[in-house]
Amino acid sequence: MGDSRPVYQRIADDLRRRIDEGGLAVGDRIPSRSELKRAYAASDQTVDRAVRVLKAAGYAEGQFGRGVFVTDRVPLGSLLRSTGAVDSPFAARMTARDTALTWEASSSEVCAPERVADRLRIGPGERVLCTQYEYLANRHPVQLATSWEPLAITEGTDVVLPERGPYARRGVRGRLAAIGIRVVRAQELVGSRPATTPEAEALGCAAGQCVTVVERTHFDGDGRAVETSDIVVRADRWRLEYDIPFTS
Repeated sequence: MGDSRPVYQRIADDLRRRIDEGGLAVGDRIPSRSELKRAYAASDQTVDRAVRVLKAAGYAEGQFGRGVFVTDRVPLGSLLRSTGAVDSPFAARMTARDTALTWEASSSEVCAPERVADRLRIGPGERVLCTQYEYLANRHPVQLATSWEPLAITEGTDVVLPERGPYARRGVRGRLAAIGIRVVRAQELVGSRPATTPEAEALGCAAGQCVTVVERTHFDGDGRAVETSDIVVRADRWRLEYDIPFTS
């Protein structure tokens, strides 16, 4: 029985297999468009679509004026998801030793978008403090995060700015405890989607490549949502590591 796969899918699958089996190593150039056209009797559009599939899966990246090359897919590390780690600004275990982890952040007042308002259980357009983070390993961005906190809770206090003031960089629980709010739990929803162009540029991948998104929301003892955030990493380079203790 003949191969029923579309030609572009067959090309992409064959290239993936060659990479997985070591026939094409990290840094090797993927066969050119003309080479693939001849090998598969395919059109320009079919070959281009196959290469886009390969890029979106994290197997290859284009270099302007040079061609398309096999990328390094060894995991950079694991995002640690546990009771002790979930509140950390950058809870990660890196694969490479001697990795310097730092982050940069900027905050601004915005009106809550509808999806953020739903997660914080506030009205759309209510004022929130939006903090955007870029986490770096040896000065290279590896994780992005955006946090939103209702200004109705923190405005006028010493903790309004997460990265400035006497309680800077203490995490959501540590900061809010300073103003008498006890954060008792966090909820996380984990999903995936194509990377936006700004995300791809920051994380060094192709636009449309799959990223993992962790939507995390913190709640106080009354069940009130006090902070919500989106954490974004490349799906091909990061794993989620869960530590789940059992109680008797």
